[in-house]
Amino acid sequence: MSGLRCAAARAARWLAAAGLASAVLPTLAAPATTCRPDPLAPRAPHLRGSFNQWGAPEALRFAWACHRWELVATLQGEHSFKLGDEAWSADMDLGAAPGAAAGPPWRLAVRGGNLRHRFNGSTQRYILTMDDPNAPELSTQPCITPPLGATRLYLRGSMNGFSAQEAQAFQFQCDAYYLNVDLRGSHDFRIADASGAQAWGAAAGTPQGLRENEPRPLDGGDAVLPLRHAFSGPHTLRMAWVAGRPQLAIGPRTFADPQAAQVLQPVAASARHDSRDLADKRPFGAVPAGTAVAFSLTALPGVQAATLVVERRTLSGNQDQLVYTELARVPLAMQTEGPRQRWAGRHRFDSLGVYGYWFELQVDGATYSLQNNRDAIYWTRESGSNGAGVVQAGPLHVPSLRRFRLAVHAPGFSTPAWAADAVYYYLFPERFRNGDKANDPRPGRHRFQDNKPVEQHARWLDKPYRPGSGDGSDAHHSNDFFGGDLEGIIQKLDHIAALGVNTLYITPLFAASSNHKYDTADFHRIDPGFGSNADFERLTREAARRGLRVIPDASFNHVGRDALYFDRWAQHGGQGAFHGGKPNPASPYADWFIFDTTQTDPDRQVKGWVGVVDLPELNKASPSLRRFFYGAPDGVTQTWLKRGAAGWRMDVTPWVPDDFWREWRAAVKAQDPQAITIAETWFDSSKYLLGDMFDATMNYIFRNAVLDYAGGGSGAAAARTLEYVRELYPAPAFHALMNLVSGHDSPRALHVLGDHGPGTPAEAVALARRRFELALFFQLSYPGAPAIYYGDEVGMTGGEDPFNRAGYPWPDEGGAPDLGLQAQVQALLALRRQHAVLRRGTLLAPLHADEAVIVLARQHQGRWALSATNNSASAREVAVRLPDGLTPPAAATWGAATWRRQADGALLLQLPPLAGTLWLTEAP
Repeated sequence: MSGLRCAAARAARWLAAAGLASAVLPTLAAPATTCRPDPLAPRAPHLRGSFNQWGAPEALRFAWACHRWELVATLQGEHSFKLGDEAWSADMDLGAAPGAAAGPPWRLAVRGGNLRHRFNGSTQRYILTMDDPNAPELSTQPCITPPLGATRLYLRGSMNGFSAQEAQAFQFQCDAYYLNVDLRGSHDFRIADASGAQAWGAAAGTPQGLRENEPRPLDGGDAVLPLRHAFSGPHTLRMAWVAGRPQLAIGPRTFADPQAAQVLQPVAASARHDSRDLADKRPFGAVPAGTAVAFSLTALPGVQAATLVVERRTLSGNQDQLVYTELARVPLAMQTEGPRQRWAGRHRFDSLGVYGYWFELQVDGATYSLQNNRDAIYWTRESGSNGAGVVQAGPLHVPSLRRFRLAVHAPGFSTPAWAADAVYYYLFPERFRNGDKANDPRPGRHRFQDNKPVEQHARWLDKPYRPGSGDGSDAHHSNDFFGGDLEGIIQKLDHIAALGVNTLYITPLFAASSNHKYDTADFHRIDPGFGSNADFERLTREAARRGLRVIPDASFNHVGRDALYFDRWAQHGGQGAFHGGKPNPASPYADWFIFDTTQTDPDRQVKGWVGVVDLPELNKASPSLRRFFYGAPDGVTQTWLKRGAAGWRMDVTPWVPDDFWREWRAAVKAQDPQAITIAETWFDSSKYLLGDMFDATMNYIFRNAVLDYAGGGSGAAAARTLEYVRELYPAPAFHALMNLVSGHDSPRALHVLGDHGPGTPAEAVALARRRFELALFFQLSYPGAPAIYYGDEVGMTGGEDPFNRAGYPWPDEGGAPDLGLQAQVQALLALRRQHAVLRRGTLLAPLHADEAVIVLARQHQGRWALSATNNSASAREVAVRLPDGLTPPAAATWGAATWRRQADGALLLQLPPLAGTLWLTEAP
């Protein structure tokens, strides 16, 4: 399960309620574009008058909005004023036209007289139009109080996994909520707050498509359907309240976003801070508690004051709560450095946590902020990849600030000694190998939930069923079985070990109705379709004989409705907390769930995880629940560690409170200090990796960055994302991250890269294969623990669930595994096993990153690894300067790139297309 699946499940409910299939969306006509370029750019008009000593401050600078200039400002008192650019240029000195009225709208003329007006202190939008260059006009529009107060609204839809991300946050400006987007294709979406508690969309029975430029009244509530629009590039979304009801309009980009406005004041615009430059922040990256960090920025002379603002982040749930609390304001001292000045200060971080910081500058009497950049981080609500920041004009809208982030971890934080050497083989056991046909779930012999039928596939290589797709399956999800089991894994341990992996990660094995087993029915029993508890212990013993560890998976957030702890259908002898659909106060699990008996529908009396009634959510505050999972010597956690597990991967981590995880980690480490703890989190996971909760996480940020790059995306953008992770995560966790490119919750990498299975043109299959090899090279040569999803190494493809969970193509089942690809994986893993620098080497900042090429260097105990990847279909040459001590061998260890030394000492790399190259040095 996952944060993505939370959003996906919610989206699926909206689409299902609408009777829609998410894969096929109608296309609307492209909008007519009426906007035109800013005729003054890069200049801009300002309100200049007695209210600002006739200056041209950023706060009173107009912004171009499609076909006019706009400014939102609050002025009070009687003042004289005109409009002019910073230089009072002859064509931009606008005053009162002869005979013009005394009040708004004002007719203007070049070099006209001073305007005079008594401002009442209200916030107004000032609008300058020059449709007729000879008759410019300045008008005003009164602003209103935001209808939702401090609540922030987000565009939540198929463009962002139905999540709340700051890059898609609306801004309230004057009269409405506005958002500029640059999207293409049809998207389903709602407008909602961060938690989804307040949401607006289409009412049932009404059209879901929006027409360009036509306001559409919206309905509110959790049951509203998604809206739909076909985007064709830059657009503005405007949500306004009319007669107490919200309306949404989508049209050409007309919103002048003050947060995106360029700072033109030269001193303010010159301010620089790079969180990864040791001259600006020292030490690099995450720091242990008790560390004093030195911060500085540089700027041209003229900064009047500079302040470091330090804040502590509170993040809970699936990023539903994101709040920063100010801790300190540190005045910076100025130091002159040639033509630039450096402003410096220090702050000591004494407590574990994730902190934000930014700089406030005073220049020419105006306020500016130097804050994080606008880069989006995959799955993460906050924007900004750290590194080089940007300057923005004030006054500041604090909720939209992009803080630089800094993690402060426990002193002495370490991960298991073997974690950096791990290579995971990632198994969905029902689809790996059927080793014992006698335990296969069969129709008539086994049940699904409340006596619903199960479906059994006759052929191992059948496609998994997806209800509603016309494949002949029944109406139930996740009730089709192929028969994979523990015996099948045991029989193939030699095969797995020969690949070069050393750790098995296996999705849940506990008794449950579904094929995925996240709807656990009994945490103390292996599912009979997989085998027995003794089979699990046999698996761990046999794996250990081959140098393999076993990491099981579990959800301590929810169970299945047919769990013995819940017992919705009275199948477990009366002990369940909801026996037969009624709360059972006598149950030993009575406080494991929170009941709402005001609901008449039994299935609505207990909250289902993300609203899914099949997954009753557990009350994690229950003392007896905590004792059951980890608080007693025979807790679930300890029991399976004693039976041979080498750690745990924990499902839907963000839905479980932090204090639960802190206690749980202590129990794990008390049982086995070398047991690993892995979180399932998709977004920036820094808060979980501070030494008090988890050792590692499933690195979905890595997955997206690498697949986007391998698919032809910008190498520079991928490098910025990966550098963000290197900077923010403590080094022990960074080297233990489970770096995946495929998994059971996402389409397989080959599918993402263009191989969609039968029917895909041969040239597309061949190109996808080359791009996939590039992704594998990156994955297997990068710091962290690579995770190979079963079958990826032999060319399995497949889209969204359930097609990413197909059966492994064993030859004796009629499959045709790609043995050439498997040999490449084996060879790369052999290199990784032989050379510690590939497992434990410290990663330096990228030596080079452009649109196509990334060059990286790692060092460990005097040895170096130099890697270069090129995602272009053409060969590339790049010049790089190597760190002291690194001279690559003449011949590459892997790949066909060559190099030669230039006269200036730089290395000129000659890189083949769509390939990676690796040079490994010997010890000095």
